[in-house]
Amino acid sequence: MSAVTVSDLVKSYTPGTRVLDGISLHIESGAFFTLLGPSGCGKTTLLRCIAGFLDPDAGQIHAGADRLDTMAAHRRDIGMVFQDYAIFPHLTVAENVGFGLKARRMPPAEIAPRVAEALRMVRLDGMAARLPADLSGGQQQRVGLARAMAIRPRLLLMDEPLSNLDAKLRIELREDIRDLQRRLGITTIYVTHDQEEALAVSDSICVMNAGRIEQIADPFTLYRAPQTRFAASFVGSMNFLPARIEDGRLHLGALSVPVSSDVQGTVEIAIRPEDTVLGTGKLALAGQVAKITFLGREALAAIETPLGPMQHLAANPSATLLRAAGSAISLDLPTERIAVFAPDGSRVAVTFS
Repeated sequence: MSAVTVSDLVKSYTPGTRVLDGISLHIESGAFFTLLGPSGCGKTTLLRCIAGFLDPDAGQIHAGADRLDTMAAHRRDIGMVFQDYAIFPHLTVAENVGFGLKARRMPPAEIAPRVAEALRMVRLDGMAARLPADLSGGQQQRVGLARAMAIRPRLLLMDEPLSNLDAKLRIELREDIRDLQRRLGITTIYVTHDQEEALAVSDSICVMNAGRIEQIADPFTLYRAPQTRFAASFVGSMNFLPARIEDGRLHLGALSVPVSSDVQGTVEIAIRPEDTVLGTGKLALAGQVAKITFLGREALAAIETPLGPMQHLAANPSATLLRAAGSAISLDLPTERIAVFAPDGSRVAVTFS
């Protein structure tokens, strides 16, 4: 196990365009750390710099006491799991899993038990003699995972390993990956654009946008206390409404409540759909239900208000709510669940009275 420290990392593919714009972060030894963000945000570029597939233009990468960015990729002691499986079609499962061990010139007598152990860990024991063509997509990805684990790396890197699998298999395999990582305690850096996947498996999540870090936090803190507008909008669903803070009050359309804040002027308030409440309160907006989407255990109501569209998520929805499309409604926004963001996207400290 190794802690990882990235300091002021910069990478450009074309002059004047930074894919990584001064990235600095620290990953605790044994942690499951996820890089989360939209396509093009720099998360895969960062992973490839750590792996040694790309050379950064500036900055440093350390794993424990070792500086990785000046070290050849094959000397970094890193296991890699790719999006497209990247297993050899002409080799058996056992030969694929043992490939890294053979490359390290391990004696054949030691390779066999190590391969068997890795296959047991990913629940593929009994399939050692099969070729990849005889396996499902999920099984092929398990082969890739076993190959990365067999070398017992100090770092495990995963680049969107579940994106080619169907929804049910993604959920099953992500749980297996998380359980295996916890059991082995390998420091793991995981890349995904799937927010639900990130929340489900991570100890810490780094939200990236346009080559920069928006926020690093544990899943609960990131979801409940996003520190930038981008993080709030990218992780989970969020309602945003225009507002103003003036003379010690927050004004939301014709509504206002007393607040304490160092910020004055135009702001945006944000609240999760599940935190809104049907009924009256301090900040209750009149609206009309435009559409109801029934999701089984819950229902999502799209509501038109004078300040813009809103969403309300109801757990265990009643039949009355499911028939409410077209009806007038009052949607209250509990102040203890509201986040406030400045025009530059930073979170504003506000205390509601």
